[in-house]
Order: sequence, then structure tokens, then C-alpha cells
Amino acid sequence: MSTLIRTHIRLARASIHANRTRSFLTCLGIAIGIASIILILSLTGSISRLISDELSSAGADLIVVRPSISKDTVTSVVEELTSSNLYQKSNLAISDVDRIAQIPQVTAVAPIALSVNTITDEDNTVASATVLGTTPDFIDIEPLALRYGTFLSDNNKSNSVVVGHMLSLLLFNTSNPVGRTLTFHGQRFIVVGVLEEITDTINFNNIDYNNTLVMDLGVLSELLGAPQIQQINVRVTSTSALSEVASGITDSLHQNHAGDTNFAVAYGNDLTHPASNLLNIISGMLAIVAGISLVVGGIGIMNIMLVSVAERTHEIGIRKAVGASSRNILMQFMFESVILSLLGGVLGIILGYLFAFLVSVITPFTPYISWEIIAITLLTSLVVGIVFGTYPALKAASKDPIESLKHYR
Repeated sequence: MSTLIRTHIRLARASIHANRTRSFLTCLGIAIGIASIILILSLTGSISRLISDELSSAGADLIVVRPSISKDTVTSVVEELTSSNLYQKSNLAISDVDRIAQIPQVTAVAPIALSVNTITDEDNTVASATVLGTTPDFIDIEPLALRYGTFLSDNNKSNSVVVGHMLSLLLFNTSNPVGRTLTFHGQRFIVVGVLEEITDTINFNNIDYNNTLVMDLGVLSELLGAPQIQQINVRVTSTSALSEVASGITDSLHQNHAGDTNFAVAYGNDLTHPASNLLNIISGMLAIVAGISLVVGGIGIMNIMLVSVAERTHEIGIRKAVGASSRNILMQFMFESVILSLLGGVLGIILGYLFAFLVSVITPFTPYISWEIIAITLLTSLVVGIVFGTYPALKAASKDPIESLKHYR
């Protein structure tokens, strides 16, 4: 059996080598589809790894409460993420934060209320700065580092703010504006801290901390009215208490919302980026496009194999005349089809990761390389080779040896 397999491989290699240009173009059709799959899986894997790393650094003892928004259709997800007010329908309130803080085994509660406003100092103005309203507990939950100064505290939160690295440069032309003042909504605030520059722009809170002004949620509420709370982060005493605390939060908010369950409580593996649903939809659509490319490449393999069968009809007749069975002929052409497809798969893996590295130059997404992705793409190539090589192989195997011997190219 091994000798027969080696013979089939040798014959397939000889046929492919004899028609190098035609074989390369056929492999290229498969390679384009495989490269698309590699690029999609690499980028989605990179984003997932960024979020997973941040969640790991934040700690496993974290619970997140978000407004529950319908995500049953593509339209609802797109509308959610492209709306001028991301959580316009959010019903989370400051009273929810207070109730959560009273639950046993909760050590810290930090709401997230985002607003886009104009901020000024004596010389500069930032027209569309992100303003984050939260509590002093935020620094105990979110893994942020301070470059200068301190974070908000119960003693200074009424007139103090913390700024991101880039916002500091834009507004004050310096990386250390601690002690300087800025104006927000007609009120003066003192900068008490500057956040360390963040290089990973993707995080499960969906906040660009480099360009964010952090202030107390109560003060933000006094200035702007009741702000929309997009998220409430909760830290518990230990991971073993997650389930119990999550149930307590659900019951407490259920009572506070008059029986409505219009919120979502997540922890552990259920924590995701707010845009993950849109990312999954886009990845799925791109996967469909990649699948279409693979089908086109498979049709190319079928076409070239049918041409090969027609060209080698006389050869098939000779092989059958000297004792080759229909099964031998079938396997000969199946091996050739599979080898063509696998070569295209290998080329696609190389091209896919090459494109992924090029994309990483202009984006923060480091290519995600894993043996699982490579195995999936090679298996896909194998399946394509088998599926689209079956008909030409059956056609070759079914040829009559006498009629085949009469055929000349």
C-alpha cells in the first residue's frame, strides 16, 4: 500500500511539474481564499488576545454590568455602534451604583459614563474631548498607571480631574500639567494626575484613555444632568464569590428597575468588548467572501483536472491495459487534485500571514499565529481538493480502456 501511495504521489508531482504555469495559477486560486481566511482569523485572534490580556491584568474577580440591548439582527448591532449616542437607551443610573456597593463581598464599584465635550485652558482648546465620569474606585478596578500625580479621591473629587497622555499634550503642550487648571462646562478644575500612555487601544471598556478626561460622576451629573451610564465595573473579594455576587446584583437591579430585566451582568468568559458583536458579524461576512474565493479556486481545480483527464486519455487506456484498476486511476487523479489544493493552501498561509504582518504595521493588531489556524486552513485545503477533484477522478476511472487507447492528443 505504501508503495502504491508513493507511486501516486510521484505521478502527481510529475504531472504538476510538466504543467508548471497552469498548476501555479490553479494553486493561486486556492491560495487567495486561504490567505483571506488566515487574515481574518489572525486579526480576530489578535483582538481577542488583546481583550483577554487586559481582562487577565484587570483580574478574574471582575463583574461588568451593561445595559441589555437587542442584538438579534445585524441592523440592531450596526445601529448600536454607529449611533451618535452609543447607549442612548441605557437605563443604568447612579442609584444602581449605590445599590451594588451595598452588596456583601463587593470591594469596589466604578461606573462609566462617557460624554464628548469641549475643554479649554488659557491657551488651547480641545473641541471633542472624551469625558469619563466615574468614582475613585475606578483606579482599583481598571489596570491603569499614573505617569504623574494621583488619581481622584474622596477628598479632592469635587474640583479635580485626571487627564490622558495625549490630551495633556494637546491641551497644555506638556506631559506634566499637574497643578494646572482647565475649564469644562464653565467650571474650573485642577489637574491632579496624568495617566501613563496606553499603547493597546483595544480594551473591554471601549475607552481611549490617552485622549480622555476623568472626573467624578457626581460632579459630571451636576454639570450635564443625569448622564448615561454605559457600564458598571464591580470587583469582588474573590473569584469564588463571582456567581453569588452576580446573582445579588441581578436581584438588586431587578428591584431597582421595577421588575424590568433591561441590563446584563457578565463575568469570566462572558466578558467581551462592546463591539465584539459587530466584529463577529464582519468576520462572518469576510469568511463568506473567503469561502466564495475557495469555491472559485475549487472550480479552477476541477477545470484543470478535467483538462488533464482529457489530455491523458491515451495514458489512462495504457495503464488499464497493463492491469491498472479503475480504483488505481481514481486515486491517481485524486492525489493530483489534493496535492494541487494543499500547495495552494501552503501558499495561502504564507500570503495570509504576510498580509497580516503588513496590516500590523498600520494598526495595533499583532498577527495571531497558532497551529490551530494553520491546521484548519490545511484541512480546508484538503477538503477542497477532495470535493472538487472527485468528479474528474471518477470520470477518468470510468473511461473504457479500448476507447481510451484509440485516443491521441
